[in-house]
Amino acid sequence: MTTAVEIAAAVRAGERTAREVLDEHLAAIDAREPELHAFNLVTADEARATADAVDAARAAGHDLGPLAGVPVALKDNLCTRGVPTTCSSRILDGWRPPYDATVVERLAAAGAVVVGKTNLDEFAMGSSTENSAFGPTRNPHDPSRVPGGSSGGSAAAVAAGFAPLSLGSDTGGSIRQPAALCGVVGVKPTYGTVSRYGLVAFASSLDQIGPFATTVEDAALLLEVIGGHDPLDSTSIPQPVGDLRGQLGRGVEGLRVGVVRELTGEGIAPDVARRVREAADALAAAGAHVTESSVPAAVYGLSAYYLIAPAEASSNLARYDGVRYGLRVDAGNTPDMNEATRTEGFGDEVKRRIMLGTYALSAGYYDAYYGKAQRVRTLIIRDFAAAYEDVDVLLSPTSPTTAFAFGDKTADPLTMYLNDVCTIPSNLAGDPAVSVPFGTGDDGLPVGVQVMAPALQEGTMLRVAAALEASR
Repeated sequence: MTTAVEIAAAVRAGERTAREVLDEHLAAIDAREPELHAFNLVTADEARATADAVDAARAAGHDLGPLAGVPVALKDNLCTRGVPTTCSSRILDGWRPPYDATVVERLAAAGAVVVGKTNLDEFAMGSSTENSAFGPTRNPHDPSRVPGGSSGGSAAAVAAGFAPLSLGSDTGGSIRQPAALCGVVGVKPTYGTVSRYGLVAFASSLDQIGPFATTVEDAALLLEVIGGHDPLDSTSIPQPVGDLRGQLGRGVEGLRVGVVRELTGEGIAPDVARRVREAADALAAAGAHVTESSVPAAVYGLSAYYLIAPAEASSNLARYDGVRYGLRVDAGNTPDMNEATRTEGFGDEVKRRIMLGTYALSAGYYDAYYGKAQRVRTLIIRDFAAAYEDVDVLLSPTSPTTAFAFGDKTADPLTMYLNDVCTIPSNLAGDPAVSVPFGTGDDGLPVGVQVMAPALQEGTMLRVAAALEASR
């Protein structure tokens, strides 16, 4: 599979045209998309026009940008001007944003070619992409298994060769978990590193946009393109991302790596735990100092997350009332219209989280639930900071298991929520984390290893990920 770095170099050098590259990927989409359903919408005509514009710019001698002619797929919760953005929900039926998300604008400026909008769990709520209103996405490695979620479409698109790069959003692990299950690289940057302007909000204090790629270098390239300060996002960190790719070849000699005790024990499948131990051994063989680390409050991350995230979701999703966006179900008066629209427009998982969040925020229960969850979040932040006093990065599984079969966990929401037990803590802390493929489980399906780092230390984190990639 040709990488994004290789494609961009070939297009800039005139060895390939952007149109040739695009046609190859559109052919791959035609061949397997009916089976996998990675996309909600393939924008083939718009992509051809963009690719032709890239080729014309090269002929005119213009600078093509770092992603010249590289096909990129976008999770369908990123706003694209004039192109439907559905969040895989019927409540946004027919809505076309009047503006582009900042990351979409930066992709265009870098010469990328957007090929379509990818499937997801409705409003990014889920761990399997089984909650889409338009049907599930299937795992390219085994179509009887889920691709993970909520960015399952973006992960599957890269794993299937539909695009060398894609963007997802990560609120509790929704980039890293599907990356692990699909055998690709997935990065959640430091909170505030990538602008959230134009990302349809799920839980605003946790959401982050990040890249999927087949290699660590491609993921670093995409993060360089989309990262950096954005005045349109008040939570955007006012500093550049810097040269991430330049750090990948530095190796891990002398780096201190901690294996998180609380995330490698009970609940982790034996074959997954074995791969994490092998990853730690590989880093030690490459010169890193590997020890065991403890983040005690991490065990409470799942409980805190499923109070904080639904609480924020219940507030953010209140705007979908049949008046301002998409679907409207007519009724005799406005309150009845609001109720009928939300009843028909939202799926079961979204309704479940709205009710949970509304209850957690209600008078009389706020301090007992939401307030306590926020105090646990503070403990997690403190425990990560204490761990990083002794190590440079932390290591854990990304997902407790490999990809599971459709329907295995849909009957019990709590079992489904446990899929994010290893990824949620770094969302609560706001720190960066990456999932890098590292071998397979006993069933032959991909296993992902998670590397976590302190805030704004993406360079060090990706160095370790590159070392794991090189050791495979």
